Amino acid sequence: MTVKQLSLPELVDACRELGIGNVGLWREPVQSYGLDATAKLVRDAGLTVTTLCRGGFFTAIDPAERAAALADNRRAVDEAATLGTDTLVLVSGGLPAGSKDLHGARERIADALAELGPYAEEHGVRLAIEPLHPMYASDRCVVSTLTQALDLAERFPAHQVGVTVDTYHIWWDDNAPGQIARAGAGDRIHTFQLADWTTPLPEGVLNGRGQIGDGAIDMREWKDYVESAGYTGPIEVELFNDGLWTRDGREVLAETARRFVEHTG
Repeated sequence: MTVKQLSLPELVDACRELGIGNVGLWREPVQSYGLDATAKLVRDAGLTVTTLCRGGFFTAIDPAERAAALADNRRAVDEAATLGTDTLVLVSGGLPAGSKDLHGARERIADALAELGPYAEEHGVRLAIEPLHPMYASDRCVVSTLTQALDLAERFPAHQVGVTVDTYHIWWDDNAPGQIARAGAGDRIHTFQLADWTTPLPEGVLNGRGQIGDGAIDMREWKDYVESAGYTGPIEVELFNDGLWTRDGREVLAETARRFVEHTG
């Protein structure tokens, strides 16, 4: 998504040119290009798919909507397995229309994980709950902290359910470093993502993730927390940014690779 202006073939070519061996994929472009075609494309290029994003949106109250969400998540697990990644990132969902019941919404997430976790395990896929910044709690994700994410994840085996650690969403939380250690001790850090925090936020706030080094987050500090917790997996950069999307995608990818080295090395 950092360079969503590139087609999947263009993305693969740019990664190959820059020596980037890992790529995190989103379901929408994969579905547009074709699941089997995408799997072949990345496999032939020697790329490893780190994660597939996203499943989730488990908080609906209506039984038909809940059933549809679970069916879609099973499809997402199938897609992840076909692409060769062992991790499906979950954005859990916001409050249903007219509801103010955060606790109930979080419990419905647990109910969904109880059904989806065994299915994911059968397909060799782990579920990674991503806490989102509290500004998204009403409409996108009622899981706002790593503490909340781990409280949910720890109801299930670690090889079924863990967490996504994303700097953009947790950098403000004094409890987050300790929760990263907790997650590492339980082998529940399933992926680690970087994005910077810049202000002012854009209208709608969704596409406000800053390029690494442009904002307030100390990337080395958070990388140290995660590595100290025992995480040795790939590190993703995930930027939703309208300004970056208007630029040449290969230029943005090269810049992102340089910034990654500069600010995490």
